[in-house]
Formats: sequence, C-alpha cells, structure tokens
Amino acid sequence: MSLRIVFVTGANGGLGQAIAQAFLAESPDNFVWLAVHSRRERADELARKNPDRCRCVPLDVTSREAWQKAVAEILGAHARLDVLVNNAGIHEDALLGAMPVSVWDRVLATNLDSVFHGCQAVLPEMISRRSGRIVNISSLSALLAPAGQTNYAAAKAGVLALTQSLAKEVARIGITVNAVCPAILKPMLSRR
Repeated sequence: MSLRIVFVTGANGGLGQAIAQAFLAESPDNFVWLAVHSRRERADELARKNPDRCRCVPLDVTSREAWQKAVAEILGAHARLDVLVNNAGIHEDALLGAMPVSVWDRVLATNLDSVFHGCQAVLPEMISRRSGRIVNISSLSALLAPAGQTNYAAAKAGVLALTQSLAKEVARIGITVNAVCPAILKPMLSRR
C-alpha cells in the first residue's frame, strides 16, 4: 500500500480520536492530520505517540480562511490529501420556541457550514489528481429528529443532502463522497 494522507476534523473528541486511531492501525503507510480548535490534549497525545505518522493542525472549522490555511499546510508537507473526514460537530439543545438565534447560528456553522468549507478546501487538489475520499459525519438525528434538536437535526440533514449532491458532482472523476449517521455517542462535546 502506498502513502495515504488523511485529515480528520474534531480530533479532540471521542469519535475523532477513534477515527484517527483506526486509520493509524489500518496501515503503517497512513499519515493522519488531526484538526483541533480547542482542548488539544487528546490530539496532542496521539500525535506524540505517533510522531512519524501523525500531526496536529489548528483549525476553526467555521472559518473558510482557517480551512485554506490548514489544507495549504498539509499540501506543503505532502503535496497531496487523500482522505477528508468531516467529523467536527457540536450540539446545543433547546426547544425551537426558546432557542436563541446565536445558538442556531453556532450549531449550523459548526455542523453544516464546516462541511461546506472543508469540501471546498480539499476539492481542487483531489480534482487535479482525479482521486480522493470525503467522509462526512452526519447523525441519526438527521433521519429521526428528536424534540429539542431542531438546529442540530437540520444541520445534520443538510450534511446528508450536501453529501448526496456532491457525490453526484465528483463521482465521474474518481472522488467518492459518503456520509455516516452514528447514533448517540457519549460523551458528546459541546464545544469545538
């Protein structure tokens, strides 16, 4: 197997850690970049344990500019990016009638806008190589929306629709785009 460059967002949380560790265990040829915004301790520890195969990169997933900078750093080091896992996410539950607009905006920005920014940031390089894999982490809430999660359910349903549409746009040039809909994960972190 040849070198494969993997970029995992939300690498400070339990699911992000598990995804990164799975890629590291899958092949000694995988190099995993861990995107973190805050609470870096777990990601830093994983990078310390795998110094030749893993590195952290700062990333505010809600910022287009931060995405451009992070992807440029990866491409500067490896000249390619094979896999993007859009895993970063938050939830701030509230009934819609009492939900502050700031909560709606923050959850949509972190869970949906981030996927848009991430896909746009990696696609030029993947398109130029006619190869790449994008995995977007959605949620069971996108399919079975619970009360009190209108913001989160709407964002994750948007991730599913974005994934389906983008998959149709890039499949003919060798790029796959898929979504995964996990059920409840404990503990789910409420901050990026």
